[in-house]
Amino acid sequence: MLSQIENKIMSSSFSKTATPFTLSFIGDGSATRLELMNETDGPLKCVEILTVFLKDEETSGAPSRAHLRFETVKFIQAREKAVIPHKTLIDGKMADPTNDQLERLKVIAGTPKPYVLDISWEDAEGKSRFQRIAVGH
Repeated sequence: MLSQIENKIMSSSFSKTATPFTLSFIGDGSATRLELMNETDGPLKCVEILTVFLKDEETSGAPSRAHLRFETVKFIQAREKAVIPHKTLIDGKMADPTNDQLERLKVIAGTPKPYVLDISWEDAEGKSRFQRIAVGH
């Protein structure tokens, strides 16, 4: 029998077949921005994307030097898009705009998708939900 905590965790995870969010990338190079679309019929609150640690391009197998941190979006209406602000950090310090790394999350057809965007939010009933989207090249 599941404990109350285990039951709550299982009930708060989102079905793998449901895709409440779709994403696209706007712009190129350091002007690249991540746009999320709420594909549901209801508003979503407290939308968060976990930090993405990027593979080191210079040294294979070395610890990640760069990572992307995304800001929380308080609210996205049904069928609405939101551009998610982000920061690129390299060696723990804010990177200048010319070293922005978000473009590395763009999907290129025929190449592996080495990164995952882990997205969490609260639905209209206040339940926590989750979705994973494979990205990158």
